[in-house]
Amino acid sequence: MRTNPERRQALIDAAIEVLAREGARGLTFRAVDAEAAVPTGTASNYFASRDELFMQVGGRIYERLLPDEAVLAKSREGVQDRARYAELMHELVDRISAFGSGYLALLELRLESTRRPELRAVLTKRIREDIDANLAHHAASGLPGDSTSVLLLYLALNWLIVERLTLPDIFTDQQLHELVDIAVRRSLGE
Repeated sequence: MRTNPERRQALIDAAIEVLAREGARGLTFRAVDAEAAVPTGTASNYFASRDELFMQVGGRIYERLLPDEAVLAKSREGVQDRARYAELMHELVDRISAFGSGYLALLELRLESTRRPELRAVLTKRIREDIDANLAHHAASGLPGDSTSVLLLYLALNWLIVERLTLPDIFTDQQLHELVDIAVRRSLGE
C-alpha cells in the first residue's frame, strides 16, 4: 500500500464527494480516481478494500466537521447564557450545513453500517466520542442546561440539518433559524 499522506487524504476527500453524490453503491475505486483526477488504479494502491475506504471516509468526515480553534475560543468568551447557547447552535448548524457533502456522506455511511459490522463499530466509536466530547465541553462551559439538554439538541439539530440538506424547501432560512432558537429554549425547559 502507498503511504503518501497528502494523496491518501485527497483520495478520501474525493470519496466523500462520490459517496454524497452517488451513494454507497457508487463508491468505487474508479469513481474515486475520477473525482480526485488521478490515474485509474490509484485508489486501489492506497486502500486494500472498499471496506477500508468506507472506514477511512468515516474518520475523515469528522475531522472536517470539527470546529476550528477560533470557533472554540469564541465559544468560551462572554456570558454563558441561553443567548450564547443559541449562538453556538446556529454556528454548529451553519458549519455542518456548509459541508453538506460530508454530512450526506455520513448519512450514507450510517445506512451502509447496517450491513457492515466493522463500519458500524467505527462509526459507533466515533459518534460516541463526539457525543462525550460535547457533553464534557458543555459541563465545563458554564452554559445553562444539563446533559439531557445537550442530547436533545444533538438529536433535534441533526434532523434539522437533514431537512436542510435533503429537502431544502421544507423550511425557509428564517424558519430554520427560529427552530434552532426554539429547540435551545425548550431543551432548557423554558
